[in-house]
Amino acid sequence: MAEVIYMPKLSDTMTEGVVAEWHKKVGDKVSNGELLAEIETDKATMEFESFYDGVLLHIGVEKTKAAPVNAILAIVGEAGEDISALLSGAPTVAPTVEEVKAEVPAPVSSPVASTPAPAPKPVAAPTPVASSDGSRVLASPLAKKLAEEKGIDINMVSGTGDAGRVVKRDIDHYTPYVPGAAKSITTQVSGVESYIDEPVSQMRKVIARRLAESKFTAPHFYLTIDVDMDNAIAARKVLNTQDGVKVSFNDMVIKAVAMSLRKHPTINSSWLGDVIRRNSHIHIGVAVAVDEGLLVPVVRFADSKGFTQIGNEVREFAQKAKDKKLQPADWEGNTFTISNLGMFGIDSFTAIVNPPDSCILAVGGISQVPVVKNGQVVPGNVMKLTLSCDHRVVDGASGASFLQTLKGYLENPVTMLT
Repeated sequence: MAEVIYMPKLSDTMTEGVVAEWHKKVGDKVSNGELLAEIETDKATMEFESFYDGVLLHIGVEKTKAAPVNAILAIVGEAGEDISALLSGAPTVAPTVEEVKAEVPAPVSSPVASTPAPAPKPVAAPTPVASSDGSRVLASPLAKKLAEEKGIDINMVSGTGDAGRVVKRDIDHYTPYVPGAAKSITTQVSGVESYIDEPVSQMRKVIARRLAESKFTAPHFYLTIDVDMDNAIAARKVLNTQDGVKVSFNDMVIKAVAMSLRKHPTINSSWLGDVIRRNSHIHIGVAVAVDEGLLVPVVRFADSKGFTQIGNEVREFAQKAKDKKLQPADWEGNTFTISNLGMFGIDSFTAIVNPPDSCILAVGGISQVPVVKNGQVVPGNVMKLTLSCDHRVVDGASGASFLQTLKGYLENPVTMLT
């Protein structure tokens, strides 16, 4: 008996999937647990296995096309089996952007309406230019040669060189005079208007929807603090002299945030409508940029991990994100999020709270600026941190207190080693 395989829901935010690749074609034998296709969700491309044994009788979603969750993906059964009854109840498959474009005629560009320019006045025929004594036209040897090659009567060319001398540019730009015709007016166009419409990826759709919901439903407020990073720079330099150790400033920030959250559980909370959830565990989401948008893999129990372990996890997540190999378990469960743009030369910025978190920390770069120490203006290394807070959960004093604790850890990194 034929069995229907439906488009699976591979993540909590997935509403439709795109078939990135089929590993079987109609007529091929399929075994339970055998790789059938690769499905692109809003966050990653995941392998999808068959649940049944038999022959692939029907493919419901072609490669590169999208379909909603629970649409017919494929049908597996016995060779030659009649599946018309199954197909008659198939859910509608969402059309792709390419299909929509194919059905809608391409817009025809029309010239911009403008006030007609007055017709140019007729131009009189050019008068031959002769030398000062009227004997012959002054012209450079190259201009004469070019005129001869192009069949131009050099006596009819107006010269722009010294004393009316005909030069190469005059031959290059010469337009023969046609009696009764107006002189043409040419306009040089410095550029061409053009654009490309790119289909919105599954990932970008979800980013747009979730962040719009966050921005317009959660009342955001922002707190910014300066952190003296001199001690952190010195500590990192010492740590990285050890064999096999590679600690980044981002690793230090993650560790400092995790330890600060332990002291400020209000910041490690979530708004759930009827209740506020105070999380006892500390799972920190680390924003990772990829070509199609942003992924937030999670460093779990970050407060119990050292700099090296945190750094290794983040680097592994970043590579998996770029390769589209992250799994749902990698990006679910965050209780706080960090977004770091310091490596791109950004001094400071504000980030949008990443649900279900109540806060997100925006980390800027380390800038060398004058600072006052012991009453003296000296060179310093300062990093700006901006905390975005959901005011339904976190008040200004709570956020400020958290930032003070975080500042203390980063300015005295030895305290994170105890």
